Amino acid sequence: MKDIKGNVDPKLKISIPIAIFVLICLLAIWGAWQFNQTEIVWYSIIPPLLAITMAIVTNRVLTSLGVAIGIGVILSSVQKDIGSEMPWFLILGSESWSVFKSVIGTFNLQVIIFILLILSMISVMIISGGMQGVINWLSQFAKGSRSTQLVTVLMGLAIFIDDYANTMIVGSAMRPVTDQKKISREKLAFLVDATTAPVAGLAIVSTWIGYEIFLFAATAESIGIDKDGYSMFFDALGYRFYCLMMLIFVFTNVISGRDFGEMLKAEKRSHSHGAILAADATPMTSKIFSTLSYNPVAKVSSLSAIIPIVMLFGTMAAAFWFYGGSSGSFLSWTNWRRILSKVSEEGNNVQVLAIGSGIGLFTAIICAIAISRIGFGQTFKAILLGLSGSLLPTLILVFAWGLKAVCDALQTGGFLGAIVSNVLSPVWFPAIIFVVAALTSFATGTSWGTMAILIPTATPIAFGLDGSTYGITTIICLGAVLDGSIFGDHCSPISDTTIMSSISSSCDHIHHVRTQLPYSLTVAGLAIICGYLPAAFGFPPWFLITFATGVIVLIFLFIAKPASA
Repeated sequence: MKDIKGNVDPKLKISIPIAIFVLICLLAIWGAWQFNQTEIVWYSIIPPLLAITMAIVTNRVLTSLGVAIGIGVILSSVQKDIGSEMPWFLILGSESWSVFKSVIGTFNLQVIIFILLILSMISVMIISGGMQGVINWLSQFAKGSRSTQLVTVLMGLAIFIDDYANTMIVGSAMRPVTDQKKISREKLAFLVDATTAPVAGLAIVSTWIGYEIFLFAATAESIGIDKDGYSMFFDALGYRFYCLMMLIFVFTNVISGRDFGEMLKAEKRSHSHGAILAADATPMTSKIFSTLSYNPVAKVSSLSAIIPIVMLFGTMAAAFWFYGGSSGSFLSWTNWRRILSKVSEEGNNVQVLAIGSGIGLFTAIICAIAISRIGFGQTFKAILLGLSGSLLPTLILVFAWGLKAVCDALQTGGFLGAIVSNVLSPVWFPAIIFVVAALTSFATGTSWGTMAILIPTATPIAFGLDGSTYGITTIICLGAVLDGSIFGDHCSPISDTTIMSSISSSCDHIHHVRTQLPYSLTVAGLAIICGYLPAAFGFPPWFLITFATGVIVLIFLFIAKPASA
């Protein structure tokens, strides 16, 4: 129930998530029994489900993740203790060490270095007045709330090469502008998040496509499909209903100036009272970093921000070229697809980001001293502020990786994949695959991990439903797995890109998830009802996308409301 002010009863806020937790556990037990899943245990879903439930109930992300990791390690130890002669405490220690090793892997350390360096770079650009110069320039185009949001979305579309780089740069660059226009941090975080994974996942040149076509090619070879990975990617492109509809949803949302649900409340608070953050918000960066502004003695110049950003992307391009083989035409899109695929397959993409952000930070320091005329002491102080602002988000990211390691040990994704493999209707299969991919990625916080589990699992089943031919069910299934995986990457509270969106926007993480989830679920529902189900009956993708666009417009006309009303 709600009180007179419209606040939800605190007892309901606790009891509803707990009831959902229990219900999902009971469904998992029933599924394991119904489909005779004995090798993969139902309780593998408990750690991620517990983390999400606790985070919603308590608003304490670190505590929730820590408890979930602890429970997960215990469950994994119990699983391995059965029939083992090794003492239980040694098994527990071994499982804990496995989780720790996964967290401190090279890839994860490179991500942490990237975050530390780029937040330091952004801090220097703010202190030096470089970001203020960019704000002054953007103000020509971002004159009001709608135009500012549109500029944010267009920036997100422009930086399609990598989701991490997109998230950190767009959110950090636009935050001062959106604050000025009284746009809530929750709305900024949504706009940033909605144009990261959906854009990178669709782009024909990005760090994602190499991984996707690698999985497609390996699966095609294993089941005898005479297709290369790129051809399969392009075949599935028209059936990427969630990503395509999300981008249409975002543009309609921005152009209409209307919102609904928790986002409407956040926007009303910000527009009416100038409160860009809720009173109980804990921004993902320190409050000092969140409210950082330029040094009064600095010479305000956009060059102090533009030059470091150009150097960041220039270095990234050079590093991608170097790691990708340094051959062929530098201006060839086909060649760049090959280069990015190779870099992604070899796992060097985050190393490239770390190198680029390091050069970007060095350039920002030089520009701050040479162009903005601030001393080295102030520049060094800015670096320290950037590093201190990254402590909380880095810890949360580390804990999220720990939970992912626990899910891997318990085979959470494998359990969900095994359940869906028993659903054999060609009409329902693509929609169900999308739902399972969405649940798996939401529970584990990893889109790439979900793809790795479900593409080899679901594609052979779809291929069989097509009569062992590369038919429409197989193609739709490929799109459903990719987009279901991106759903979780886009809105799971334990997803790295969701966390990074909160970081770059200096938004309370749980508030970001709460305000974004109704939008993501709306688009996911449209993807199923207006996309995957009718597509399985043979409706063409262009017709379904057009129809869904009409539905989205109607939602914003008749359900959503303007925040200023």
